[in-house]
Amino acid sequence: MRELRRLESMPSESAEYPGVSYVMPVLNEVEHIEAAVLSLTGQDYPGESEIVLALGPSVDGTNRVIEQLAAEDPRIRSIPNELGSTPGGLNAAIRASSHPIVVRVDAHSVLPRDYTRIAVETLLRTGADNVGGIMKAEGITPFERAVAHAYGSRAGLGGTPHHVGGEEGPAETAYLGTFQRHRLLEVGLFDEGIKRGQDWELNRRLRGTGGTVWFTPALQVVYRPRSSLVKLLRQFVATGIWRGELARRFPKENGLRYFVPPLAVIGILLGLVLGTIGAFTGSWLVAAFAVPALYALFVLAAAVPVLRSEGARSAAWYLIVLPVIHFGWGTGFVLGFLKLSRNITAQVGR
Repeated sequence: MRELRRLESMPSESAEYPGVSYVMPVLNEVEHIEAAVLSLTGQDYPGESEIVLALGPSVDGTNRVIEQLAAEDPRIRSIPNELGSTPGGLNAAIRASSHPIVVRVDAHSVLPRDYTRIAVETLLRTGADNVGGIMKAEGITPFERAVAHAYGSRAGLGGTPHHVGGEEGPAETAYLGTFQRHRLLEVGLFDEGIKRGQDWELNRRLRGTGGTVWFTPALQVVYRPRSSLVKLLRQFVATGIWRGELARRFPKENGLRYFVPPLAVIGILLGLVLGTIGAFTGSWLVAAFAVPALYALFVLAAAVPVLRSEGARSAAWYLIVLPVIHFGWGTGFVLGFLKLSRNITAQVGR
C-alpha cells in the first residue's frame, strides 16, 4: 500500500489520525451555511482539524452567520474568495490550509458525524488520492423532495454510483472528496477556468498521473436541493453547459451516458416540430409525435414511485422537475459543446 505522504506534519498529529482541513467555498448560502458548518464541528474524528471558508461577495447575510460561528469555535476561519467562483474559493482555501488531508465540503451538504473518520480510514487503507461517497439528496418541502428523488434515481441523473450507490472501489469521480493535500498541489489544484464539473476534471488529472479515486458507499452526505424551480433550472443549465464544454475538451474521457440527455432533447424537440408539420399537412410526419409521447409516458411512469414514497404533491412536482432537469441539462450541454454559451454562462449561475 502506498503510504500517505504529508507536507506539513503537526507534532501532535499521529499516523492513525492525521490533521484534517475542511475547505468550503461560500456564496449567498444563508439558508444552509450554519447546518453545513455545524456538521463539521460535530465530527467524531479524534485528530486535529480546521475549517477554512472562502467567502465570496454574499449579499444575503451569509457572512454575518459565519462571523458568529467563528466567534464560537476557533477552528473556523474565513478568507476572501476574490474570484467568487467555486474552484477559485476551493483553491484559496486549500492554499490557506495547514493539514495533510483536505476534505472538500459544499455549503449545501451536511456531513454525518462519522464522515471524516471513515474517509480518512479509507484513504489510509487504500492509499488513494481521493475518497468520496454518495450525495444523498434530502428535501423538506414537496418540491425539494421531488428534486431529491430525481437526484437519487436512474430516471433523474442516470444512476451513477455517487448518486445511487454501488460497490466500493476505484471510480471515475466521486462526490466532494477527501484528498491527500500534496497530490492536489502536484496536479495544480482545481482548474479555475472551469466553473462546473471541476471535481470531475481534477479527478481526471489525479487518475492521469497514476493516482486513484476511490468510491465507498460507507460515506453518505446529506445534500439540500435547490428550493425553487428557477434556481433548479439555472443550476442544470449551467451544469449542462460546462459538461458540454468538458465533453468537447476531453472527448475520449466522456462516456456515452453524458450524451443521452442532449440527444433526447434534440429528438423530442424534433419530434414536436415534425409532428406539428405532419398534423398541418396531413403527412406521415405526424408519427413523429411518438417521440415526445414516449417521453411523457416515461415521466409519468417515473413519478409513480414518488407518489408512493413522497405523496401526491411531490409526485405532481416531479412531473415538472424531471423535464426541467433533463431539458435544462441537455440544452446546456448542446450550448456548451457547440461553444454557444459564452454570453449566457454568467447569467445562469456560477
